Amino acid sequence: METVQTALWVVVLLVALAILFDFMNGFHDAANSIATVVSTGVLKPAQAVLFAAFFNFVAIFVFHLSVAATVGKGIVQPGIVDTHVVFGALVGAITWNVITWYYGIPSSSSHALIGGIVGAVIAKAGASALISTGILKTVAFIFVSPLLGFLLGSLMMVAVAHIFRRTRPSRVDKWFRRLQLVSAGAYSLGHGGNDAQKTIGIIWLLLIATGYSSASDASPPTWTIVSCYVAIGLGTMFGGWRIVKTMGQKITKLKPVGGFCAETGGALTLFLATTLGIPVSTTHTITGAIVGVGSTQRASAVRWGVAGNIVWAWILTIPASAFVAAVAYWISLQIF
Repeated sequence: METVQTALWVVVLLVALAILFDFMNGFHDAANSIATVVSTGVLKPAQAVLFAAFFNFVAIFVFHLSVAATVGKGIVQPGIVDTHVVFGALVGAITWNVITWYYGIPSSSSHALIGGIVGAVIAKAGASALISTGILKTVAFIFVSPLLGFLLGSLMMVAVAHIFRRTRPSRVDKWFRRLQLVSAGAYSLGHGGNDAQKTIGIIWLLLIATGYSSASDASPPTWTIVSCYVAIGLGTMFGGWRIVKTMGQKITKLKPVGGFCAETGGALTLFLATTLGIPVSTTHTITGAIVGVGSTQRASAVRWGVAGNIVWAWILTIPASAFVAAVAYWISLQIF
């Protein structure tokens, strides 16, 4: 009886750690969810925060748990994961997120989590314990998602400019102020749908490994799904309030038409990735879409330094979080 109780408390602790990671994910990505709609003046900052958090949660009713299934069943061979691996993965991801946030290094919570899982699993059982197809499609979309966001954002901007070329700018601005509510909602929906499912996936991985869920189950317990969507919504809400206080009107001004095209390009990319069950970086996706919109005007409109920073994030995040996770896995063996 004592052993079962101890195991249960370890599981509860790790679930709490995973939900903390989910909250931090929403907190970290709040800027992406509200920056465009605030910078165009379509919504006030306080309205944008609640708007984004609401659609983060509503995603629970829209998307199948394809991303959660990839993280929970499609990255590691069955029977490899235990509480030490999950502890290492979460500590690796959270530690790397905190380090990059502190030093201002661009990073991705999604890739940090995948890197954490990879590092902890390799530390335990070697690279052969990983499922290559799950790893390869995740790594491929590190590059595909911002490029697809770039392509869709730029094509949307070119198409809109062509369609409305004979319409008065003031009328175009009026229409797209309304349409941007749709695109902002769609982007926040995609953000919640893809990001919350990564945490659902790692909790599912834990529950299967500890016998509290079966690998044959079609989906994880309902409480894991609801708690993760609530956590990312709350993270967005609190992170957004922090941004409202510190940034105010310092966000670069955009026209509503540009905001609409960037958010729509980003949302379509996230919808595609989530449907295919691929965890992607929402930060890189929306940045790619914004760069795409800017590139249709003139090359100098693009902040190419941002693109360079993203490349560094591509190179660093997964190996760095994997290294921290491997160390955390070893520490876990000594503690528990």
